[in-house]
Amino acid sequence: MVTHEEVRSPSEVYDAHFVPALFAPWGRVIAAEAGVQKGDCVLDVACGTGALTFAAAEITGPSGSVVGLDANPEMLVVARRKPGKIEWMEGMAEALPLPDDSFDAVVSQFGFMFFEDKPKALAEMMRVLKPGGRLVVAVCDAVENSPGYSAFALLLDRLFGKEVGNAFRAPFSLGDAGRLHEICNTAGVAGAEVVCREGKVRFKSIDALVSAERACVWTLGGVLTDEQFEQLLNESKTALRSFVIDDGSIEFQMPSLIMKVRKS
Repeated sequence: MVTHEEVRSPSEVYDAHFVPALFAPWGRVIAAEAGVQKGDCVLDVACGTGALTFAAAEITGPSGSVVGLDANPEMLVVARRKPGKIEWMEGMAEALPLPDDSFDAVVSQFGFMFFEDKPKALAEMMRVLKPGGRLVVAVCDAVENSPGYSAFALLLDRLFGKEVGNAFRAPFSLGDAGRLHEICNTAGVAGAEVVCREGKVRFKSIDALVSAERACVWTLGGVLTDEQFEQLLNESKTALRSFVIDDGSIEFQMPSLIMKVRKS
Protein backbone atom coordinates (compact mmCIF):
# COMPACT_ATOMS: atom_id res chain seq x y z
CA MET A 1 0.00 0.00 0.00
CA VAL A 2 1.42 3.37 -1.03
CA THR A 3 0.08 6.25 1.03
CA HIS A 4 -0.45 9.80 -0.20
CA GLU A 5 2.44 10.96 1.99
CA GLU A 6 4.85 8.54 0.32
CA VAL A 7 4.10 10.15 -3.06
CA ARG A 8 5.19 13.54 -1.76
CA SER A 9 8.85 14.40 -1.29
CA PRO A 10 10.11 14.32 2.32
CA SER A 11 10.42 18.10 2.22
CA GLU A 12 6.80 18.49 1.11
CA VAL A 13 5.66 16.16 3.90
CA TYR A 14 7.72 18.20 6.37
CA ASP A 15 6.19 21.47 5.18
CA ALA A 16 2.61 20.20 4.97
CA HIS A 17 2.52 18.42 8.33
CA PHE A 18 5.43 19.05 10.68
CA VAL A 19 5.63 22.81 10.12
CA PRO A 20 2.01 23.57 11.14
CA ALA A 21 1.90 20.85 13.80
CA LEU A 22 5.23 21.62 15.50
CA PHE A 23 7.52 24.25 14.05
CA ALA A 24 5.59 27.28 12.81
CA PRO A 25 4.53 28.47 16.29
CA TRP A 26 8.18 28.54 17.38
CA GLY A 27 9.26 31.00 14.68
CA ARG A 28 8.22 34.15 16.51
CA VAL A 29 9.36 32.69 19.85
CA ILE A 30 12.92 32.10 18.61
CA ALA A 31 13.04 35.45 16.82
CA ALA A 32 11.98 37.15 20.06
CA GLU A 33 14.57 35.22 22.09
CA ALA A 34 17.20 36.52 19.64
CA GLY A 35 15.94 40.08 19.98
CA VAL A 36 15.34 40.37 16.23
CA GLN A 37 14.13 43.85 15.37
CA LYS A 38 13.33 46.06 12.42
CA GLY A 39 16.30 46.60 10.11
CA ASP A 40 18.34 43.64 11.39
CA CYS A 41 20.41 41.32 9.22
CA VAL A 42 19.45 37.76 10.23
CA LEU A 43 20.76 34.31 9.29
CA ASP A 44 18.59 31.22 9.82
CA VAL A 45 20.78 28.09 9.82
CA ALA A 46 19.11 24.78 8.88
CA CYS A 47 16.12 26.84 7.80
CA GLY A 48 14.16 23.95 6.30
CA THR A 49 11.18 25.34 4.42
CA GLY A 50 11.33 28.65 6.28
CA ALA A 51 9.18 28.49 9.42
CA LEU A 52 11.61 30.65 11.40
CA THR A 53 13.00 32.48 8.36
CA PHE A 54 9.66 34.03 7.46
CA ALA A 55 8.96 34.96 11.07
CA ALA A 56 12.29 36.82 11.20
CA ALA A 57 11.62 38.54 7.86
CA GLU A 58 8.25 39.77 9.06
CA ILE A 59 9.97 41.49 11.99
CA THR A 60 13.00 42.91 10.16
CA GLY A 61 10.86 44.39 7.41
CA PRO A 62 12.09 45.85 4.12
CA SER A 63 14.89 47.75 5.85
CA GLY A 64 16.42 44.48 7.07
CA SER A 65 17.66 41.34 5.33
CA VAL A 66 17.22 37.65 6.02
CA VAL A 67 19.18 34.67 4.72
CA GLY A 68 17.83 31.13 5.01
CA LEU A 69 20.52 28.47 4.73
CA ASP A 70 20.03 24.72 4.53
CA ALA A 71 22.13 21.74 3.45
CA ASN A 72 19.11 20.05 1.86
CA PRO A 73 18.33 21.49 -1.60
CA GLU A 74 14.86 19.93 -1.58
CA MET A 75 13.93 21.96 1.50
CA LEU A 76 14.99 25.10 -0.35
CA VAL A 77 12.90 24.14 -3.39
CA VAL A 78 9.80 24.20 -1.17
CA ALA A 79 10.91 27.41 0.59
CA ARG A 80 11.45 29.25 -2.70
CA ARG A 81 7.86 28.58 -3.76
CA LYS A 82 6.66 30.90 -1.01
CA PRO A 83 6.48 34.68 -1.45
CA GLY A 84 8.89 36.83 0.51
CA LYS A 85 12.07 38.88 0.27
CA ILE A 86 14.46 36.22 1.55
CA GLU A 87 17.80 35.03 0.19
CA TRP A 88 17.84 31.23 0.15
CA MET A 89 21.26 29.61 0.22
CA GLU A 90 22.47 26.00 0.16
CA GLY A 91 25.29 25.27 2.59
CA MET A 92 26.57 23.33 5.57
CA ALA A 93 26.37 24.74 9.08
CA GLU A 94 29.92 23.51 9.69
CA ALA A 95 31.28 25.64 6.80
CA LEU A 96 29.02 28.65 6.36
CA PRO A 97 29.66 30.29 2.96
CA LEU A 98 29.43 33.74 4.51
CA PRO A 99 31.91 36.39 5.71
CA ASP A 100 32.85 37.16 9.31
CA ASP A 101 30.85 39.67 11.37
CA SER A 102 27.90 39.81 8.95
CA PHE A 103 24.71 39.36 10.98
CA ASP A 104 22.95 41.02 13.88
CA ALA A 105 21.35 37.70 14.79
CA VAL A 106 21.95 34.06 13.87
CA VAL A 107 19.12 31.67 14.68
CA SER A 108 18.44 27.97 14.24
CA GLN A 109 15.46 25.90 15.32
CA PHE A 110 15.30 22.11 15.52
CA GLY A 111 18.21 21.40 13.20
CA PHE A 112 21.23 21.54 15.50
CA MET A 113 20.73 17.98 16.79
CA PHE A 114 21.30 16.65 13.25
CA PHE A 115 24.57 18.52 12.56
CA GLU A 116 27.52 16.19 12.06
CA ASP A 117 30.04 18.40 13.91
CA LYS A 118 28.06 20.43 16.42
CA PRO A 119 30.98 22.37 18.00
CA LYS A 120 32.24 23.35 14.53
CA ALA A 121 28.76 24.48 13.50
CA LEU A 122 28.43 26.53 16.68
CA ALA A 123 31.83 28.16 16.10
CA GLU A 124 30.82 28.98 12.53
CA MET A 125 27.57 30.61 13.62
CA MET A 126 29.50 32.72 16.12
CA ARG A 127 32.03 33.67 13.43
CA VAL A 128 29.44 35.26 11.14
CA LEU A 129 27.84 37.23 13.98
CA LYS A 130 28.68 40.90 14.36
CA PRO A 131 30.21 41.93 17.69
CA GLY A 132 27.28 42.30 20.06
CA GLY A 133 25.18 40.00 17.87
CA ARG A 134 22.85 37.36 19.28
CA LEU A 135 22.92 33.62 18.62
CA VAL A 136 19.87 31.52 19.50
CA VAL A 137 19.65 27.77 18.87
CA ALA A 138 16.55 25.72 19.74
CA VAL A 139 16.49 21.94 20.14
CA CYS A 140 13.83 19.51 21.28
CA ASP A 141 13.85 18.84 25.00
CA ALA A 142 14.16 15.21 26.16
CA VAL A 143 11.43 12.95 24.76
CA GLU A 144 10.38 12.06 28.30
CA ASN A 145 9.24 15.69 28.72
CA SER A 146 6.89 15.43 25.73
CA PRO A 147 4.18 13.04 26.96
CA GLY A 148 2.64 12.19 23.59
CA TYR A 149 5.94 11.51 21.88
CA SER A 150 7.20 9.61 24.91
CA ALA A 151 4.17 7.31 24.70
CA PHE A 152 4.72 6.90 20.97
CA ALA A 153 8.40 6.00 21.45
CA LEU A 154 7.51 3.41 24.08
CA LEU A 155 4.89 1.95 21.73
CA LEU A 156 7.53 1.61 19.00
CA ASP A 157 9.85 -0.11 21.50
CA ARG A 158 7.11 -2.59 22.42
CA LEU A 159 5.97 -3.35 18.88
CA PHE A 160 9.22 -3.33 16.92
CA GLY A 161 12.14 -3.15 19.37
CA LYS A 162 14.42 -0.46 20.78
CA GLU A 163 16.22 0.12 17.48
CA VAL A 164 13.04 1.45 15.88
CA GLY A 165 12.09 3.36 19.04
CA ASN A 166 15.51 4.98 19.17
CA ALA A 167 15.31 5.97 15.50
CA PHE A 168 12.24 7.98 16.44
CA ARG A 169 14.04 9.46 19.46
CA ALA A 170 16.87 10.93 17.32
CA PRO A 171 15.45 14.50 17.23
CA PHE A 172 15.38 14.54 21.05
CA SER A 173 19.05 13.58 21.46
CA LEU A 174 20.17 17.03 22.70
CA GLY A 175 17.43 17.46 25.28
CA ASP A 176 19.97 18.02 28.06
CA ALA A 177 21.22 21.46 29.12
CA GLY A 178 24.49 19.96 30.35
CA ARG A 179 25.18 18.46 26.93
CA LEU A 180 24.57 21.82 25.25
CA HIS A 181 27.02 23.51 27.61
CA GLU A 182 29.60 20.79 26.81
CA ILE A 183 29.24 21.57 23.11
CA CYS A 184 29.71 25.27 23.84
CA ASN A 185 32.87 24.53 25.83
CA THR A 186 34.27 22.39 23.02
CA ALA A 187 33.51 25.16 20.53
CA GLY A 188 35.18 27.78 22.74
CA VAL A 189 31.89 29.62 23.19
CA ALA A 190 31.59 31.27 26.59
CA GLY A 191 28.61 32.74 28.42
CA ALA A 192 25.87 30.58 26.93
CA GLU A 193 22.50 30.48 28.67
CA VAL A 194 20.12 27.54 28.23
CA VAL A 195 16.44 28.05 29.00
CA CYS A 196 13.38 25.83 28.61
CA ARG A 197 10.29 27.09 26.82
CA GLU A 198 6.96 25.28 26.58
CA GLY A 199 5.34 24.46 23.26
CA LYS A 200 2.63 22.19 21.86
CA VAL A 201 2.27 19.59 19.15
CA ARG A 202 -1.08 19.39 17.38
CA PHE A 203 -1.99 17.05 14.51
CA LYS A 204 -5.49 16.80 13.06
CA SER A 205 -5.75 13.15 14.13
CA ILE A 206 -3.76 10.19 15.45
CA ASP A 207 -3.67 8.80 11.91
CA ALA A 208 -2.18 12.08 10.65
CA LEU A 209 0.58 11.98 13.27
CA VAL A 210 1.49 8.35 12.57
CA SER A 211 1.37 8.79 8.79
CA ALA A 212 3.58 11.88 8.92
CA GLU A 213 6.12 10.15 11.16
CA ARG A 214 6.24 7.13 8.89
CA ALA A 215 7.03 9.37 5.92
CA CYS A 216 9.73 11.33 7.78
CA VAL A 217 13.17 10.34 6.44
CA TRP A 218 14.85 11.69 9.60
CA THR A 219 13.12 9.17 11.88
CA LEU A 220 10.89 6.33 10.64
CA GLY A 221 11.04 6.80 6.85
CA GLY A 222 11.63 3.43 5.19
CA VAL A 223 11.84 1.64 8.54
CA LEU A 224 8.36 0.06 8.70
CA THR A 225 6.71 -2.39 6.35
CA ASP A 226 3.10 -1.90 5.28
CA GLU A 227 1.98 -4.51 7.79
CA GLN A 228 3.94 -2.87 10.61
CA PHE A 229 2.49 0.51 9.68
CA GLU A 230 -1.06 -0.84 9.91
CA GLN A 231 -0.23 -2.39 13.28
CA LEU A 232 1.21 0.91 14.49
CA LEU A 233 -1.88 2.83 13.36
CA ASN A 234 -4.17 0.45 15.21
CA GLU A 235 -2.11 0.34 18.42
CA SER A 236 -1.64 4.14 18.43
CA LYS A 237 -5.38 4.64 18.76
CA THR A 238 -5.12 3.13 22.23
CA ALA A 239 -1.65 4.35 23.24
CA LEU A 240 -2.36 7.98 22.31
CA ARG A 241 -6.07 8.13 23.14
CA SER A 242 -5.56 10.31 26.22
CA PHE A 243 -4.11 13.11 24.07
CA VAL A 244 -7.11 13.37 21.72
CA ILE A 245 -9.21 16.51 22.22
CA ASP A 246 -12.84 17.28 21.39
CA ASP A 247 -12.46 17.85 17.63
CA GLY A 248 -10.55 14.59 17.15
CA SER A 249 -7.15 16.22 16.86
CA ILE A 250 -4.25 15.14 19.04
CA GLU A 251 -2.43 17.67 21.22
CA PHE A 252 0.32 17.51 23.84
CA GLN A 253 3.26 19.48 25.22
CA MET A 254 6.65 19.49 23.49
CA PRO A 255 9.11 21.78 25.29
CA SER A 256 12.26 23.16 23.72
CA LEU A 257 15.67 23.96 25.12
CA ILE A 258 16.94 27.29 23.83
CA MET A 259 20.63 28.16 23.89
CA LYS A 260 21.41 31.88 23.83
CA VAL A 261 24.78 33.59 23.40
CA ARG A 262 25.81 37.20 22.78
CA LYS A 263 29.05 37.75 20.89
CA SER A 264 31.47 40.00 22.71
